[in-house]
Amino acid sequence: VHALPEGTVFFPDEPVLRVTAPLPQAQLVETRLVNLINFQTMVASKAARSVLAAPGRQVVDFGLRRAHGADAGLLAARAAYLAGFSGTATVLAAPRFGIPVLGTMAHSFIQAHDDEALAFEQFARTFPDNAVLLIDTYDVEAATRKVAALGRRLAADGISIKGVRIDSGDLGCEARRVRHVLDAAGLHDTMIFVSGDLDEYRLRELLVDGAPVDGFGVGTSLVTSSDEPYLDTVYKLQEYAGRPRRKRSTGKETWPGRKQVFRHYGPDGRFDCDVLALEDDPQSGEPLLKPVMRAGRRVTPQPTLQQARERAAQQLARLPDRLKALEASTTPYHVAIAPSLAAMAEAVDRANERAGAVV
Repeated sequence: VHALPEGTVFFPDEPVLRVTAPLPQAQLVETRLVNLINFQTMVASKAARSVLAAPGRQVVDFGLRRAHGADAGLLAARAAYLAGFSGTATVLAAPRFGIPVLGTMAHSFIQAHDDEALAFEQFARTFPDNAVLLIDTYDVEAATRKVAALGRRLAADGISIKGVRIDSGDLGCEARRVRHVLDAAGLHDTMIFVSGDLDEYRLRELLVDGAPVDGFGVGTSLVTSSDEPYLDTVYKLQEYAGRPRRKRSTGKETWPGRKQVFRHYGPDGRFDCDVLALEDDPQSGEPLLKPVMRAGRRVTPQPTLQQARERAAQQLARLPDRLKALEASTTPYHVAIAPSLAAMAEAVDRANERAGAVV
């Protein structure tokens, strides 16, 4: 197995993984491989867009309840964290992957109390180091004033209110009102966290409008990748019995043979272009596909999730600015096809045509 290291940015026409094996073995793993790579790459890409839209802000995965199954929700938490999210509300992701678990309180906790202020105080005293209070169960402004009064009382006991969360309404307008009340009470360090059907476009809109928001919970749009709910990645036979093969179906053509991706960088260290070439036709640039398994065993230690997360951050930082925008660039990233690869594709086509004529 050869593969791009996890956390690597890739572009159309580029292979992310190559399996070299007897055909029955290679075929056996196809469905699960495509399932794992497609889904997690889709979610990581969606998450990266939120990270790019809200630089320096806390972005948390809130998606488990809307995910298409528990397995999807858990893998989405991992993919989002890899792409730069601060943490997840999916508790199992902590023991399974070491991802920070972040969250606030439930509306039901507030409703279970006869007094909203008492609910806030009991929660803050139970979690004195991480008290983030949900303030939109009834009335945001009234709840904020209760938080302000509570903050002054708790300060005497050495407890600070870490933040408040707004989950409904005009988030930008509410955030401004809340910030004004908190600041007037001296709670300048109390963060404002918002959630509620957010995606990368809404994050950008709130920040461009100057909303005083410190963190975001992103759920449904993330785990379902609502605007792009699938990734068109395929697993195709490119060589068999020592001969290159290629699919030529209209709109689904593939490049034959064992390939490598070579990445070139500009003077500023950012991505400049990639070259897709045959493995035995070395090009200048950095080869991206690395050996992962040989004879059924790993040839290198498995990178940790933290290492993959760091790689993803480095990769996003090296993207040209035009590719960091949420809208598609009018100048797509250039992936060149090496002449030897183009020549092989033509040779395979001619051979197939001759075989078809004989038949």
